[in-house]
Amino acid sequence: MSLGSANRILRLCADDGLAEGFRLTPQGYAALEPYKVDNAIIMAAGISARFAPLSYEKPKGLFEVRGEVLIERQIRQLKEAGITDITVVVGYMKEAFFYLEDALGVNIVVNPTYATRNNNGTLMQVADKLHNTYICSSDNYYARNVFEPYQYQACYASVFSEGETAEHCVECSSRGTITHVQQGGAGVWTLLGYAYFDVSFSQAFLDVLRREYYRPETAPKLWEDLLAEHLRELPPMMLDKFEPGVVYEFDYLSDLCAFDRDFMANVDSAILDNICRTLACEREDIVDVEPVKAGLTNLSVLFSVHGVRYVYRHPGDGTEEIVNRRSEAYALRLAKRLGLDDTYVFAEADEGWKISRYVDGCVSFDYRNPQHVRGALELVRCLHESGETSPWSFDFAQETQHVTKLLRDKWYPFPADFDALSERIAGIAQRLAAEGAAPVMCHNDFYGPNVLVGPDRMHLIDWEYAAMGDYGCDLGNFFAQGSGYSVAESVAVLELYFGRPATAQEVLHCLACTAVVGFYWYVWAMYKESQGNAMGEWLYKWYRSAIEYANAVDALRGSGKFPYEPCALSDVWMGKEAE
Repeated sequence: MSLGSANRILRLCADDGLAEGFRLTPQGYAALEPYKVDNAIIMAAGISARFAPLSYEKPKGLFEVRGEVLIERQIRQLKEAGITDITVVVGYMKEAFFYLEDALGVNIVVNPTYATRNNNGTLMQVADKLHNTYICSSDNYYARNVFEPYQYQACYASVFSEGETAEHCVECSSRGTITHVQQGGAGVWTLLGYAYFDVSFSQAFLDVLRREYYRPETAPKLWEDLLAEHLRELPPMMLDKFEPGVVYEFDYLSDLCAFDRDFMANVDSAILDNICRTLACEREDIVDVEPVKAGLTNLSVLFSVHGVRYVYRHPGDGTEEIVNRRSEAYALRLAKRLGLDDTYVFAEADEGWKISRYVDGCVSFDYRNPQHVRGALELVRCLHESGETSPWSFDFAQETQHVTKLLRDKWYPFPADFDALSERIAGIAQRLAAEGAAPVMCHNDFYGPNVLVGPDRMHLIDWEYAAMGDYGCDLGNFFAQGSGYSVAESVAVLELYFGRPATAQEVLHCLACTAVVGFYWYVWAMYKESQGNAMGEWLYKWYRSAIEYANAVDALRGSGKFPYEPCALSDVWMGKEAE
């Protein structure tokens, strides 16, 4: 605004009795009242998976950056602007934020949907608080105080991106109102930092949110996605443009380290200490950090030290109830010695973390590839025939009872057929126990994703459940956990394990083990869902395996004949070249 324009506005305000010189009159303050900011919402519920591994230890908003805790700095800036009604919405590691209530006088609201919804769930939790409201993220850093006690209308902070960006990018009208929002772009203004909702915008946005909220496709969306999709239904939102160096958002650890070069040296992190101690390195040697999305049980992150790529595995919530970490550490050392898992570097038995060497150039295991299947079965047969033993054992039937009890203690709502299926599987397990198969060292989670198909060799990884057990349960894992095999195809594949066609007794034994194993993982999946981890199609796959293989066992025991059309081993490869 030019000096002339400012003087003209001052004269108009004075003529209307709103100002005297450079000061507002009581009438002036009364005129501003509709534009006064009522409150602020700080979103702090997210897991911040992209900030791994440090987000495994504490929420991102609680890290200290340039001498100040991110969320504390933002709360102080809001209060300096006269905004004292501040609500922090928490979810992941929520208890870590509770101190803010007494220390800085904020309100705490718990978002129970943080693990299953994106930040649209956070705004729904505070729907009654959306008026003239700043919407903030706990992990933003403002180099100067950008908040104001009064705002004329809804707006969103924005920073110009010269290069490619994955942020929400916007187009504006000549008046500065947002006309289009899209994900990604280059040479564009991006939504970065706070948003401000005025009363009319809050009401209109809540109408959209309530209408869209219960649609399944809405759960993973950011609230900004809803803004983009329903922009024409909402009152105008201005773009509040900032010059470079004012608004910062740290999506990845590398972003923060670039902003605060002392961060890695100063941050309180047992994970970084574990890596440094194990690999004999300094914190600044840990580079190229990125999260790993794979894995159903734990949290993992990739990183490099001195040009070598590693994986750090952090134990997931609730795993202490179902995983014996001492048994795992023992099995990992054994697997390394046998040459089955050359990726192992170190595992801490008490805390459950592990460091492995990353194998580059791997391809996904293919159950329809004869070389993959043959190689995997050779690995597990080598384990079974090694003569190695463990002080620990893993009985799938007993472990199923253990996990079922954990669920009953949580008052988990079991499906209507659960008790009948449980009793049926227990009967199959009792017959297996009566057969008295000699226990051998087993992997107990032997399936495709745990077989690394590297450029030079295969590795059998993830030994969390490894202990003494029934050899048939490893084969049962291989079949039940997403192989896509029919029962007949599973029987045909047994030939690759035994090196000959399986006997009728071996077939019955392995099918029975598959039913028991499938049921265990079905119950395990329900336990993981009770912990807030969506299992998706896996839960159904394991349920169907339990039923289909139990049906095969019952039919075979009833008639003494295999109840399915025989399948040749060559038919398993579905047209792929067989050996």
